[in-house]
Amino acid sequence: MPAFDYSALNAKGRREKGVLEGDTARQVRQLLRDQGLTPLDVEEIARRRESSSAPGRVRFHRIAAADLALLTRHLATLLRAGAPLEEALANVARQSRRNRIKSVVLAVRSRVMEGHSLAAGLADFPGVFPELYRATVDAGEESGHLEGVLDRLADYTEARQVMRQKVGTALFYPALLTTMALLVLAGLLGYVVPQVVQVFNNLNQELPLLTRGLIRLSELVRDYGLLAGGALLLALVVARQLLKREALRYKAHRLLLRLPVIGSLARGLNSARFARTLSILSASGVPILQALTIASRVVPNLPMRQAVEEVAHRVREGSLIHRALEQTSYFPPMTVYLIASGEATGQLQEMLERAAVQQERETDMTISTALALFEPLLIMVMGGVVLIIVMAILLPIFELNQLVS
Repeated sequence: MPAFDYSALNAKGRREKGVLEGDTARQVRQLLRDQGLTPLDVEEIARRRESSSAPGRVRFHRIAAADLALLTRHLATLLRAGAPLEEALANVARQSRRNRIKSVVLAVRSRVMEGHSLAAGLADFPGVFPELYRATVDAGEESGHLEGVLDRLADYTEARQVMRQKVGTALFYPALLTTMALLVLAGLLGYVVPQVVQVFNNLNQELPLLTRGLIRLSELVRDYGLLAGGALLLALVVARQLLKREALRYKAHRLLLRLPVIGSLARGLNSARFARTLSILSASGVPILQALTIASRVVPNLPMRQAVEEVAHRVREGSLIHRALEQTSYFPPMTVYLIASGEATGQLQEMLERAAVQQERETDMTISTALALFEPLLIMVMGGVVLIIVMAILLPIFELNQLVS
């Protein structure tokens, strides 16, 4: 039974949106009228694709990793309990509180009921279900272990969400602290210092060099502060637009990898994502060449993505994975060693999983160490700046006291 997105008016004249199943759009409209709703728009979503550009069609964008993990976990649990795939998808749709997710799940169910595979139904929504997800489900259907594959997919999406939350939470406080420090500094130089140094205007003596420098800096902030802030904002917007070009983004990513601490962190994050993706694909029965191709597409850093593509090419020519990775010089030695051990012992999937866990732990430790050093360092810098401002204000007062005495 196809699924339809609807928009209708309730008895109070308010617009409501939702999803209903029915044989035809006419039947769905009648169901809405039976519920006391006045249908405005009813549209079948079974064959809607994300790339559709027809007027009035809703484009499905990527959903949150937490929602995707929950959806996957529910589906795997129902399949393990023996529920047919169509019934499991219907239950997942009923449990979802988000209309967009419900629409997607019911559309996939409609495709399955038409005789298509689950992977074919997921392929209608490439923005919701990434290529890794679709390829893994396809391999699970072919091997007959779909529920186990879905469990691994749920673990993978949950692990990615946890890592993303860790990085976001770790960077939030330093970013907030830096922003507040810059605002305090701008307030001191733009408002407080000009009010204080007015006391020295009537003095017939030369001010100390530090005080004159502070006054000049204060004047620059007061006269050109807003202009400089606008220019900085414009520069950020222009840089963001320029980084949409792949050639410039490639150079920026390559420069990022060369930075002392940030480069090591970027290598760790990308290596962990590569190893975990390759692990789940190989464990699900995806051929290694196809798994390497898919794994390259989930690596956000362009030089490292290109390196993985070169690794896939060399493996296709007969090279071992660890040797091809070692030649790129981008991946950490521990990751390469664990992959080499897995290839030698025939336990590649286990070693890939261990490499991913090791890299995630190392990245987490690097972030924690960097933040532990950054926060007191920023406080010391701000303390030094405030000390300089105070000394620049007090030095003329000290000199005036000496003249009076």
